[in-house]
Amino acid sequence: MEVLLTVSAFPPLTTLKLKSFSSISHKNGFPLHVLSPKSFLHGKYKSCVDLDDAYLEDASLKQRLSRKSSPEVAENFILEMKPGVVLPYNSTLSKSLLFYASNGFYTKAKAVWDEILNSSFTPDVRVVSKLITIYGCVGNFDMVNRIMRQMQLKDPDILPDIYALAISCFGKRGRLDCMDIMIKEMVSMGFSVDSATGNSYLLYYSLYGSLAEMEIAYGRLKRSRILIEEEAIRAMSFAYIKGNKFYALGQFLQNVGLGRRNLGNLLWNLLLLSYAANFKMKSLQREFVKMVEAGFTPDLTTFNIRALAFSRMSLFWDLHVSLEHMKHEAVVPDLVTYGCVVDAYLDKKLGRNLEFALSKLNKHNSVSVLTDPLVFEVMGKGDFHLFSEVTLDYTRKKKWTYNMLIATYLKKKFRSNQIFWNY
Repeated sequence: MEVLLTVSAFPPLTTLKLKSFSSISHKNGFPLHVLSPKSFLHGKYKSCVDLDDAYLEDASLKQRLSRKSSPEVAENFILEMKPGVVLPYNSTLSKSLLFYASNGFYTKAKAVWDEILNSSFTPDVRVVSKLITIYGCVGNFDMVNRIMRQMQLKDPDILPDIYALAISCFGKRGRLDCMDIMIKEMVSMGFSVDSATGNSYLLYYSLYGSLAEMEIAYGRLKRSRILIEEEAIRAMSFAYIKGNKFYALGQFLQNVGLGRRNLGNLLWNLLLLSYAANFKMKSLQREFVKMVEAGFTPDLTTFNIRALAFSRMSLFWDLHVSLEHMKHEAVVPDLVTYGCVVDAYLDKKLGRNLEFALSKLNKHNSVSVLTDPLVFEVMGKGDFHLFSEVTLDYTRKKKWTYNMLIATYLKKKFRSNQIFWNY
């Protein structure tokens, strides 16, 4: 299988050096939460690693280690722990290794690392990957090379796992250049890039890179014949949406392949969303017909994308036909569907016809929102939807139905109109 990057273009592991690591910048991408909010490190390089994992399971140990300001104090604390709380030898060394390295005590970290290598224990894959991440974040790729060479001698079978985890660690912190270097090294060592690593590579470029960089990463993935999975598709789509590149989004979705069944209606829904964003109603209708003809059954998100577009454009007949189709397919409407009907009629001062418009919907159902959140990134939320969210949040204990919400919303609109005409 073709590897993700060309091997001959990159130096071997023994000669890799980064001359100008200071030029690498951390680029914040779109606000998707991919980093753990928990971190207790106070050292200079705390952003390079999170020690809140299996190697610091003891809460008191974790809290006390975070307050140590020198390696001597931390070392004494580790050595003087009561016999009843001393953890296994390898686990204790792993904790102290990551603590020293993440706080800049590299001499101590090197000594602990050498002790682990010289022992009978095999270093854990997660510990090694986090250690590589720490050194990579500060540009010490000589130490990264040294660690990889030592692990090749110690246990070469776990090298692919170390590479994969290191790539993920760099990616989570937005260090795309470091991630690229690890990918190149992985390929130069003769290891192939699997589907999980390739999709993670694309995911982090979607989150932290520019659109051009993201598209280059996608091209590499395609050339490697690695199938792009749902998480990476969502991340790329979100990047296009944030950049208002809806035509490019449509081209990307068609390139992925709209016929993929393992993703459900995701690709078709995103394609319809790209047309609805610019209210290209003919294209929206045409692609919807193609979707049905291709054998895909419209779901709630599909119907709500169309309903939002019809509502904003005041296309009442199309809106009613869509509601009839939804009823025929036994798709239960949610708050977004009701909001489309309410907003469409009230915006045109047709409140008296609202009862008729809602007659085909069950207004006594409990309130729910099941539409794909990406729809709101493009179409936003209507007035009724926003009012309902505030109301539901303010009175959480009360069990609301759509009928109750609509009645409360109409009273609010009536009062606001009275105040307007009184002044």
